[in-house]
Amino acid sequence: MGREPDPGWAHGTHVQGTKNSVLCKFCGFKSTGGITRHKHHLAWDSSEVSKCPKVPPDVKQFFKELFEKSNQAKEAENRIPHFDDVVDLEEDDEDEIPSFNEGHHIGKKGGHLVGSVQHKEVQKKLRLEAVQLFCRWLYDAGLPFNSLKYDSLGPAIEAIGRYGCGMKPPSYHEVRVPMLKLEVEHTRKILEENEVEKATYGCSLMADGWRDRRGRALINFLVNTPRGSMFIESVDASSYSHTGDNMFKLFDQFIQKVGSESVIRIVTDSASNNVSAGKLVEAKYPHIYWTPCAAHCIDLMFEDIFKLSHLKIALEKAITVNTYIYNRTLLLNMMREFTGQKDMVRPAKTRFATAFITLSCFKANKKALRKMFTSSEWTNSKFAKEVGGRQTENTILFPAFWNNVNVAVKVGGPLLGVLRLVDGERKPPMGYIYEAMDRAKEMIAASFKNKEEKYKAIFDIIDKRWDCQLHRPLHAAGYYLNPSLYYNNPRVEDDDEVVSGLYSCIEKLALNEDEQLRIHTGLPTYRGAEKVFGYPIAKKMRAKLAPAEWWKQYGSSAPTLRKFAIKVLSLTCSSSGCERNWSVFEHLHSKKRTRLDQKKLNDLVYIKYNRALRRRYNMRDTIDPIILDDGNIQDPNEWLAGVLEDEDEENAPVHEGEDLTYGHVADATGAGEPSYNTRRATASQRGANTSTSSSRPRRRLLDEDVGDVDGEENDVMAYKDFVVTSDGDNDDDDGEPGYEDLDDD
Repeated sequence: MGREPDPGWAHGTHVQGTKNSVLCKFCGFKSTGGITRHKHHLAWDSSEVSKCPKVPPDVKQFFKELFEKSNQAKEAENRIPHFDDVVDLEEDDEDEIPSFNEGHHIGKKGGHLVGSVQHKEVQKKLRLEAVQLFCRWLYDAGLPFNSLKYDSLGPAIEAIGRYGCGMKPPSYHEVRVPMLKLEVEHTRKILEENEVEKATYGCSLMADGWRDRRGRALINFLVNTPRGSMFIESVDASSYSHTGDNMFKLFDQFIQKVGSESVIRIVTDSASNNVSAGKLVEAKYPHIYWTPCAAHCIDLMFEDIFKLSHLKIALEKAITVNTYIYNRTLLLNMMREFTGQKDMVRPAKTRFATAFITLSCFKANKKALRKMFTSSEWTNSKFAKEVGGRQTENTILFPAFWNNVNVAVKVGGPLLGVLRLVDGERKPPMGYIYEAMDRAKEMIAASFKNKEEKYKAIFDIIDKRWDCQLHRPLHAAGYYLNPSLYYNNPRVEDDDEVVSGLYSCIEKLALNEDEQLRIHTGLPTYRGAEKVFGYPIAKKMRAKLAPAEWWKQYGSSAPTLRKFAIKVLSLTCSSSGCERNWSVFEHLHSKKRTRLDQKKLNDLVYIKYNRALRRRYNMRDTIDPIILDDGNIQDPNEWLAGVLEDEDEENAPVHEGEDLTYGHVADATGAGEPSYNTRRATASQRGANTSTSSSRPRRRLLDEDVGDVDGEENDVMAYKDFVVTSDGDNDDDDGEPGYEDLDDD
């Protein structure tokens, strides 16, 4: 059965001798575009077709609605079908052609009613088939399951659905050449906001060198702005020696590439060649600072702390216990039953402080572990009869081991808080780090009840790193310009260390003498909280907004000072962004991609790295760069409250309702040897004054979660790589686990 005639022919006739001309029955106009153009002539819905002056209103409305419904149907066809869409899934029926004489009604034959059970069942079957075929490709290609978590997958699926049936997959050439170029341009557009911020407020140039598992020496260069970090380039530096002069030449090259007028400072690790290169940079560019990476310095603090004999032994024992348990599947399952499926090793989104995190896992699971090693399941197992099993049992029941674990957690908790601060992006840490280090020391002292002999060795290690590496004029200026700290310290103007640091930064970063004068002119207004600085809302928001954001909103009374403050307070303290995505390079520099030329490889790294950094910045309010969930670490506030003291746990009963205590068990098993006495110190140590970073009074920082990642795969190597060598050598140029650093000896 053929189609019914088009309703347009009811009001027009074909012009003889022509192919597409139609004569209007109302006005006599001759359309040359066929029946469709004639219907637009009647509907008055196109600016490109003349309007019929004599068309009746009902005919005009009929054709207008006809075109509207046709357009809606086309849009629905090009959309991803949802459960609420009208679809014809089983029959390929033709649309009924409405007739003007039938009351202008339009119908649809076949298909299922929207929302009906049949419609939902068909949709379910179609999705199942599509997902099955997609997963088959995923399995064939060997792609990791976490690739489904990327936010770019959803739009890709929707775009395929909009195309409809018959879409061919991209070709090998398309993926390698034209699409790669388009994506590089798309990534550059994403970073346009970073470029604007860089030009307005300046930036930090971050660099980090590392050697991958294939022996290649790579140096990552990134730029950090108030809008987050962006990757510039990865340099294969395998072919030349990493001396201070060579590193300076490389830094100079990227300073010119980024724009020397925009670079405020360079952030690297504290390797000797980087220190030398940093001095050369400051000599050539008087307005640029070189500062060491704060996260790297704190990591070195952790490493030095775990070279103290009692903490070193505790860490080695913890690693031995983990190695024994994790190499035996049955024993591992037994442990997980007692710990509630929690593991003793919880890799985090950072390579730093892994030793502390390992011991904090033990601390969190102490009761479960001791319960396990005194249970019938353990005593009846074959492991209890093995030499390694008995040694593991003795460690878990040994009071001195847990005393040293407690010491490590008390020391590591506050330092971990500082690390969280400097490694985050939610609030740039420059305005906080100067104060945060003093607060960390106060918390450590408080956790030991201010008994100096217990923590003096720890303070010596912290001060050695802080005074020579992190104590910089920029940090002092950041403290002064942070309203949440400045206005709560009435004696800050008497602190020569802070004020001189501020003036030093003004002299170095201001473009000329006139700008210096305007900055100094604005300081009294800020100091006295005058004009906008003194508005009630400005006072209320001092501790609620990031310092740089506060200056943007309330610094208009001193515009030149405002720009200077934002420039300082927006700076990052860490180059860990360079290190965070080493897995990007491990993935892209893999054997599967050895045939890629260097340009394509650089483009792939540029795309993947910057998209990962953008995701991390966008998630800065919802994630923490150090993942310490599942009870594997105590709440940071608990260190201040001193809740980690648990000397009485040795008197806790092994089983409720019984008199047998863990102290009795330790004595019976021979594990009850004298514990390490933290009071042991020399007479000179007992008489020494408590070491602090500053003598000025402190107001406690707000408990802000200054965290942020990214969806990249974990790059943390096995905790066992952190075992301290027996020679106790302490090298400032320590590399990251699993990688050989490029630093000079």
